[in-house]
Amino acid sequence: MYQEFYGLREKPFALTPDPQFLYLSEGHRTAIESLLYGISQGEGFMVITGDIGTGKTTICRTLLERLDKNVKTAVIFNSFLTEEELLESILLDFGFSSRGRSRKERIDALNKLLIRYLSNGKKAVLIVDEAQNLAVPVLEQIRMLSNLETEKEKMLQIILVGQLELNQKLQSHELKQLNQRIVIRHCLLPLTRIETESYIYQRLMVAGAQGGITCSKSAIDEIYNFSKGIPRLINLLCDRALLGGFVDQTYHIERGIVKKARKSLLGEEESAAPSHPLARMKRFTSLLTGLMMIFMTLLSQSHSSSFQTARTLATGSIPNTSSTTASAARESIFTILRNQRCLQDDQDPKAHQENRSEDLEEANQEGKK
Repeated sequence: MYQEFYGLREKPFALTPDPQFLYLSEGHRTAIESLLYGISQGEGFMVITGDIGTGKTTICRTLLERLDKNVKTAVIFNSFLTEEELLESILLDFGFSSRGRSRKERIDALNKLLIRYLSNGKKAVLIVDEAQNLAVPVLEQIRMLSNLETEKEKMLQIILVGQLELNQKLQSHELKQLNQRIVIRHCLLPLTRIETESYIYQRLMVAGAQGGITCSKSAIDEIYNFSKGIPRLINLLCDRALLGGFVDQTYHIERGIVKKARKSLLGEEESAAPSHPLARMKRFTSLLTGLMMIFMTLLSQSHSSSFQTARTLATGSIPNTSSTTASAARESIFTILRNQRCLQDDQDPKAHQENRSEDLEEANQEGKK
């Protein structure tokens, strides 16, 4: 919606793990370089962990783009698998059909495939995303796959990518042997305040903003306070803020726009509160007090006609010779009656139609006068 207004080629804060939008913070750069080094050296197990939304899947995509053509990969994104399903998925990703085979036959087929890769000067890498969801028996199966090796090197390198819970699972007694085989570990941390600002402007530039969109310092502070440096939360809030800027027809995002975007994102938009009967009663009392003051004023102006004035006010029929004050009094009476009827309508909905009829009749009579 806002892309045309800002002159953007694409949405800068989409949630898809697009490698071209990867912001290489110190932590992300270290993670990628560590993985590339581990693969080049033929290391066995490598583990990348991080909180939700810190960019783990984007790192996986980026790593795949940077690998040499001699590196064959099998990538598992669905981690809710049994041991048999895992073996089948690995073989299928390597381009080898395994239907109708037993577990032993699948492991033997994988071993032969890895030997062929090795003899042709190729490496084989298994990447498992969302690895924290893997059951302990499946992780044990993965450990057994790491035993596929020659006397000098591993035939299959394994990278586990997952949330912080993965570290806790690996520390368990059941996975002690697997944990001891991990050579490279890296934990992705949230972005700092400075990195958050750089992250925002880089994504805008990649999307084609060319410096036309700016954010105030207080707006960046608001974004950072909300997201705590988590890229996914930054994307969510910035996308909504750009929409708010489009509505206001501005290229400069201020803190107020971000705060509105935050409320919208959290479903906290301000809405008109329904009128409460008690509040209407207070307004009715206030009007009644004002009416009494008008009556007192009229009485003080003309003692001789006080009873006639009260009578005409009560019937709503004020002579043409009445003063401006009397006209104001009559209007006040009508206002009070309308408020009183509104209050009655809330308390007794069945009387609503009758009150409407009476109001119309009074209006007709007033028109005739």
